[in-house]
Amino acid sequence: MEFEGSSKAILGRRYAFVLALALLGGNFALALGPWLVRLTDTGPVSAAFWRLFLALPFLVVFARVAGQRLTGMPKRTLTLVAIGALAFAGDLASWHIGIGMTRLGNATLFGNAGSIILLFWGFIIARILPRGLEWVAIVFALSGAGILLGRSLEISTETFAGDLFCIVAGLLYAVYLLTLQGERSRFGAWSLLVWVSVFACPALLALAVFLGEPIWPTDWTPIVVLFVTSQLIGQGLLVYSLGHFPPLIIGLALLTQPAIAAVIGWSVFGEVLTPLDIGGMVLLGSALVVARGVQPKPASRAKAEV
Repeated sequence: MEFEGSSKAILGRRYAFVLALALLGGNFALALGPWLVRLTDTGPVSAAFWRLFLALPFLVVFARVAGQRLTGMPKRTLTLVAIGALAFAGDLASWHIGIGMTRLGNATLFGNAGSIILLFWGFIIARILPRGLEWVAIVFALSGAGILLGRSLEISTETFAGDLFCIVAGLLYAVYLLTLQGERSRFGAWSLLVWVSVFACPALLALAVFLGEPIWPTDWTPIVVLFVTSQLIGQGLLVYSLGHFPPLIIGLALLTQPAIAAVIGWSVFGEVLTPLDIGGMVLLGSALVVARGVQPKPASRAKAEV
């Protein structure tokens, strides 16, 4: 009995280690995305189209393997998916445009600002004021964003505009999450991602054509690596691991993305970070971690206030 118990404990520790590696590996794969977007010879919105379009057949397979149904969704769900997909398409388009205009570390931090935006939205819906660590997240977020935006404006107006594009991307990603949060538990992450891609791909392609971007790549390598690392490996590992960790741990793991992006920006593109830049990134990154750990639940918080 003791041997059996120790074996289960060892297996449990190994499984926990595998989950931790999956969580970190998913964030690492996603952190390569901004670099690969810059390497593509299409337009930034075109790159967003290809990363979704090429991944679509694989997402269908993932959904089937996970036992998630792809048909039989009611009209209400499809309507919500269409709205969420347009927000997701806008998120990718705005983020990819911003990546080419600002520093990689900034782009990654602001692009992941959805957690902070959701925190603010929770207060608005519940009609309550923040408490304790929630105030810390807000102060850190505003301070860090103010420092990074100010530094970008010192560098050039284009860098500042790139930051704004990435902030808009974070806002649109929050809209995407809010729109589909109720449906995700009913149909599964992979199934919804398939349908989101079905609606988002035409929107991204139409926007790329409207902007006059080159659509067809002459070098497929960055595009292929982008869709494999971001949509398959990154998304796949996160879907596999996220349900096993508390929000605080997920937030801490998320910080590997801007750190890796900043290193790539420095080593490949010569993007130098001053101590003030690093301070701003630490503040905004800390706000992301706290925001994930203290997401308010509007219904329960509202009842508590009553």
